[in-house]
Amino acid sequence: MMLEQDTGLSLAIAQIVQRLKGSSLHSQLERQARGSLHKPEIKLESLKEDIKEFLKTSGWEKRLQNAVYSELNVFPSPCHPAAPPEHMKEPLVYMRKAQGSWEKRILKSLNSMCTELSIPLARKRPIGEQKELLNKWNEMGTDEPDLSLFRPVYAPKDFLEVLMNLRNPNYENGDQPSFKNHLGLIQVPLKVKDIPELRDYFSELGLNTGQLGIDDSTQVPPELFENEHVRVGQTVLTEQDSAAAQQYVRQGCPTALRAELWALILNISNQPEDILYYEQLKSNVIQHDLLVDSLIYKDVKLTASNDDYYFVFEDYLYQVLLCFSRDTSVLEHFSYNSATPPKSYIRGKVKENSALEEYAVFYPPNGVIPFHGFSMYVAPLCFLYHEPSKLYQIFREMYVRFFFRLHSISSHPSGIVSLCLLFETLLQTHLPQLFYHLREIGAQPLRISFKWMVRAFSGYLATDQLLLLWDRILGYNSLEILAVLAAAVFAFRAVNLMEVTSLAAAEAVLADLSTLKVMPLLQIFLFATVT
Repeated sequence: MMLEQDTGLSLAIAQIVQRLKGSSLHSQLERQARGSLHKPEIKLESLKEDIKEFLKTSGWEKRLQNAVYSELNVFPSPCHPAAPPEHMKEPLVYMRKAQGSWEKRILKSLNSMCTELSIPLARKRPIGEQKELLNKWNEMGTDEPDLSLFRPVYAPKDFLEVLMNLRNPNYENGDQPSFKNHLGLIQVPLKVKDIPELRDYFSELGLNTGQLGIDDSTQVPPELFENEHVRVGQTVLTEQDSAAAQQYVRQGCPTALRAELWALILNISNQPEDILYYEQLKSNVIQHDLLVDSLIYKDVKLTASNDDYYFVFEDYLYQVLLCFSRDTSVLEHFSYNSATPPKSYIRGKVKENSALEEYAVFYPPNGVIPFHGFSMYVAPLCFLYHEPSKLYQIFREMYVRFFFRLHSISSHPSGIVSLCLLFETLLQTHLPQLFYHLREIGAQPLRISFKWMVRAFSGYLATDQLLLLWDRILGYNSLEILAVLAAAVFAFRAVNLMEVTSLAAAEAVLADLSTLKVMPLLQIFLFATVT
């Protein structure tokens, strides 16, 4: 066992070293080490130690630690050396198959839209159009293109139908004993946490711990906790330590420090080369028009533009999402995402009997086809970051760490299938009367809560509450809190829900979540529920 752990550790180290070797941090470290050779404190007889000491005192060692910590947070620990690469994407074959057939459906929808509208997937913009787009880059929202014929490729409810039909072929009719009693819509046996395990996992949210987002904690006077918490937060920022920042935000971020703390956790520093990279993406948008651009436009118009909190950020959303669709660095996350980026073929290049693969390109270039509501992943971040390249990098990192899991089929604990199952299990176990009542009247709770979870509650909660929720997603490096909050919302509105007699009436009771306070709901549900 010990030997296996050692092998796992050395594999993980080798993997991280390999990935960091190609990074700009690696070349910066080399440059710094070379430059230090001229310093008087670097002696030839103790060269290695002196350079290490120099990198430590000049802050470079801390940057390396943060980069390693970031890698550990993002990439799964390596599989057994003999395991095929698809195991890192998703270990369960039936999940991989389901994801594959879902992708085929999305592509079919995209291709049929192309055919119906006689629009190519991509085209080079004429020079006049390029100039026009460049001139109005900061006010794209004023544009009113006719998008009436475009439709979202899919909406969350279409995706839920797919998840409801998932079955593990090894079990007939859900005959796994512990699973027989699950009466929700999700019928796959995955391990999810129960309340005692959730209490243990989210221990910092306990009733005796100071929290930002709780106004009347009896244990600690709020203003006393807040002042001390801000002081600690400033120290964490001075130290520039990602791991400390991640631990710190579990108790919530002071508003003034949030943008910097999130950037530290996500290891985003907005270096000159990052700004240059963003500018390159922008010039790709200017030069080429993609069909997905219209889908992005349509989505922003249907969602954020109609939102009281987010309509002012419309231009930022176009900039970030259009650049995101061109960003090929996003393709890297498919090594640990159960999804596979779609491919298209360069027109005019494919001849009879030719090897198709050499003319295949990923479409869109980042491999991600946006769906209805996708722009809401970006909208809340616009409150924190006003510099487009920084906003862009934060969103991209949030996507490849968290948000992709909300629209791909996998068995990961933060994947949408596990979140749905966790939500249903919590309700069925702790609010059985409510669960059975809603089920009997044809208002399965997941039909209501699914859209909240797929969007990570963006567009449903008031922004200050949403940011407190996302603090905890970053702090615990997990999306499980979304399912806990969804169950807590049902618990909070249980009395009213017990009186409804239809799905429409249940939806009406839960239509407006904008007055809810996230932290008290989570605390009461997790720590005041009798188990």
